[in-house]
Amino acid sequence: MSSSDESTVRVVLADLNDAGQAAEVLAMVDTYSQDAMGDGAPLRAEVRERLVEGLRAFPTTRVFLAYDGSQAVGVAVCFLGFSTFAAKPLLNLHDVCVAPSHRGRGVGRALLAGAEEQARAEGCCKLTLEVLDQNHRALRTYLAAGFKRYALQDGAGEAIFLTKGL
Repeated sequence: MSSSDESTVRVVLADLNDAGQAAEVLAMVDTYSQDAMGDGAPLRAEVRERLVEGLRAFPTTRVFLAYDGSQAVGVAVCFLGFSTFAAKPLLNLHDVCVAPSHRGRGVGRALLAGAEEQARAEGCCKLTLEVLDQNHRALRTYLAAGFKRYALQDGAGEAIFLTKGL
């Protein structure tokens, strides 16, 4: 696939009950985990064993796989949430990864478009995501796709993502 031939990227809503697609999701999430913008290490064995079953059991899970031909080259693991201010569902892109061999070739844009299409079909009011401020490539892709920093109103400041491990 060349950077000028993004039409060869195909995005599907993954069927986690399909052993092949489940394995591809696991492999792509492991690729993300190993990345410098992930954990920088492979998924732990116990996580590998539980991940797909956990995603299957979580009712709001939506996973998208991007293919170049028959090769999985990207994943977006998403979860439906709910906007209290809009009283409508939203779709959060929790993990987005493009195989290093396919970065800069439109795979990320295709994953975002696939997630947006599904979100619209499910009546969502918005897409949300988090990104590390040093992940410049991903940030450029998200901004180009219409994402913006989040503020409820002028003067209230921008949202900050926080976490607390348990």
